[in-house]
Amino acid sequence: MDVFRGLPTVMQRQYSLDVSAPLFRTQGYVNGQWINGASTFPVLDPATGEEIATVADCGPIEAKLAVDAAYKAFCSWKQYTAKERSGLLRKWYDLLMLNKEDLAKLITFECGKPMKESLGEIAYAASFLEWFSEEARRVYGDVVPATAKDRKILLLKQPVGVASIITPWNFPSAMITRKVGAALAAGCTVVVKPAEDTPLSALALAELAEQAGIPAGVFNVLPCSREKTPSVGKILCTDPLVRKISFTGSTSTGKILMKQAADTVKRVSMELGGHAPFIVFDSADLDKAVAGAMNSKFRNSGQTCVCSNRFLVQNGIHDRFIEKLGKAMDAELRLGHGSDPNTTQGPLINVQAAEKVERHVKDAVSHGATVLRGGQRLDGSFFQPTLLADVTTDMLCATEETFGPLLPVIRFTIEEEALAIANASSVGLAGYFFSKDVSQIWRVAENLEVGMVGVNEGLISATEASFGGVKQSGIGREGSKYGVDEYLDVKYMCFGGLSQ
Repeated sequence: MDVFRGLPTVMQRQYSLDVSAPLFRTQGYVNGQWINGASTFPVLDPATGEEIATVADCGPIEAKLAVDAAYKAFCSWKQYTAKERSGLLRKWYDLLMLNKEDLAKLITFECGKPMKESLGEIAYAASFLEWFSEEARRVYGDVVPATAKDRKILLLKQPVGVASIITPWNFPSAMITRKVGAALAAGCTVVVKPAEDTPLSALALAELAEQAGIPAGVFNVLPCSREKTPSVGKILCTDPLVRKISFTGSTSTGKILMKQAADTVKRVSMELGGHAPFIVFDSADLDKAVAGAMNSKFRNSGQTCVCSNRFLVQNGIHDRFIEKLGKAMDAELRLGHGSDPNTTQGPLINVQAAEKVERHVKDAVSHGATVLRGGQRLDGSFFQPTLLADVTTDMLCATEETFGPLLPVIRFTIEEEALAIANASSVGLAGYFFSKDVSQIWRVAENLEVGMVGVNEGLISATEASFGGVKQSGIGREGSKYGVDEYLDVKYMCFGGLSQ
């Protein structure tokens, strides 16, 4: 079956979410208790549009309760030894791996990912708990040589306090553990506000945190609807008991949260929008470049913050790259419900996301682009994986982040031209390029204005590596040994009056 001629039988079959009862939670989680909101809101399967759960719609009252609980818990949690915190994070990791199938099902049904990708996300999410369980015991201070003989200089590292964790829908488990693992390892407590589209994964993590023995109030989860998100977010950004905000999402929302945090001078970490360039030079291994493009662009149907958005291909290999890429799309991509084992491309998160891709395609075609594969919006929030040629830098798909399965190819002539196009953006999260020229590799890697670079590789995320951007793609780093630093203050202690 040619996936580009229409949607498979996804809309003609019934799909039901079947997970163990303890993990299917629909209430908020505050101070170790499952709580109701004043109302509920629906969680929909983006593939079918059908309701899979109704979840407690927490508001400002519940948000304040969560912050107060987190602050009270912080006063005792920070006194736990690093080894004790490490052991609890490790137990939480073990439980994620033990329940990976059910956790992956939740992701597939509320987010739309193919099951294989959802299982990959759970492994990735768990890896952050494992990593930070180990890093918890490596939060070292410093003893600095003093110039005066009667004193000692010590630099102590201490947890900042309560952290508000605001996460997106496209990685509903991993974006939580990447932040929370670091926060808990440092001795902070957290209030998590998951995306309104994907609260079930966050609540399942709360259940497993409780099973792991994480004390009440250390990990709190506030699901809420799109309508209540602004009021809940305001509490999490302005309450004086909150000392840190970590947010992953759009640049525009990040700016709002930073303004709200400014009055109380909170620490902020922001992982914001991207617009990743993917450059293929004449010297590239074409097969590797095509494989890299497929991995980078079509994972989660193009809905990742580091997925390539602008494909710049040099004149000498342009036509061959396009041909090989089109054949790879024909052979490898299959639309459908994520629980179908043959599916590689699930739906977009909602109808609005599909409409944005459609708008970008129509704009490109109206300005001279050629559709080589796909190009059509299908039922609901499905959109065909789409390959565009003859794209120019003034088209919407070259100036805005699409966040969908659209692959636009821009032709370029020389290296300097590619770098100029790649860097002509206000954001700089990730960038990719393919080349076998060692000198060129160093030049381009150093000159790309991004926080992360994939050289001859389309999948770059790793627990051990720092994750973050430059320019308007954010502030701070997550993962790696640097992730814990975002949740620590350095206190200078001058110990004087020492006799010689």
